[in-house]
Amino acid sequence: MTYKDVIRGQKLDGERALYNTKHALIADCSFEGPADGESALKECSDFGVENCFFALRYPLWHASDFRVSGSEMTENARAAVWYSKNGEFSDCRLNGIKVFRECDNIVIKDCLIDSPESCWRCRRMDMSDTKVVSEYLFFGSSDLHIKNCALDGKYPLQYVENALIENCEINFKDALWHAKNATLKNCVLHGEYLGWYSENLVLENCVIDGTQPLCYCKNLTLVNCRMPNCDLAFELSDVHADVNGEILSVRSPLSGEVICDGAGEIVNDVTCQNCTGKIRIRNKS
Repeated sequence: MTYKDVIRGQKLDGERALYNTKHALIADCSFEGPADGESALKECSDFGVENCFFALRYPLWHASDFRVSGSEMTENARAAVWYSKNGEFSDCRLNGIKVFRECDNIVIKDCLIDSPESCWRCRRMDMSDTKVVSEYLFFGSSDLHIKNCALDGKYPLQYVENALIENCEINFKDALWHAKNATLKNCVLHGEYLGWYSENLVLENCVIDGTQPLCYCKNLTLVNCRMPNCDLAFELSDVHADVNGEILSVRSPLSGEVICDGAGEIVNDVTCQNCTGKIRIRNKS
């Protein structure tokens, strides 16, 4: 991309150092220093950032139409990207707390993100080939495409809507709670209490590992999945599941059918609902 102006090799620490910059390439610059200024690139548009270093707060607020590559935001660059739209991040390290909030149409690829509470209430995010460590990742976000990523944190993907997640490994405590219209394909999921209270959740060719997964779900679908070491699955869920291999135990599906190669225990101890869900053991002959 060709820009009208080039800002190169500067050290900038003032308040709103490049406020409202337009049509410019910002390259090999560092945003740090004793002035400790905030909001370096606030209200900027149509710009590029290459090989820059950010160690000050709130660098990219209300920004639009931009690309950031080969750059680092340290833990001091807190709340780095808020209320911004039409942006792309590639080959970046993003380490400040609360990176990405209320953003729209953001592409993230080949990045490393270590940021508590990241990607909250964002819309139209496309993340690929990225490793993320974050609590509450993607909280309340919508229209997501996440591919070839490693996601590690306690409570990812809560309250997300309209998400496609492919070829990812997700380590969690509680993931996908209250998710709506989310599809996971070829994913590996390690953790407890997966997908509680979700609606229209689809898992295809996934491996699910952990206690009490997929309870209180509405219109839950599993296709060609495996559930090693899963116990007390599907409690009070409306479920249509085709599982390869055995499940340690299944508890009181509300409706639908679970097909598997074996269930170590079938628990029917829920009396508060009329549970009609069926568990069918696949005929191996």
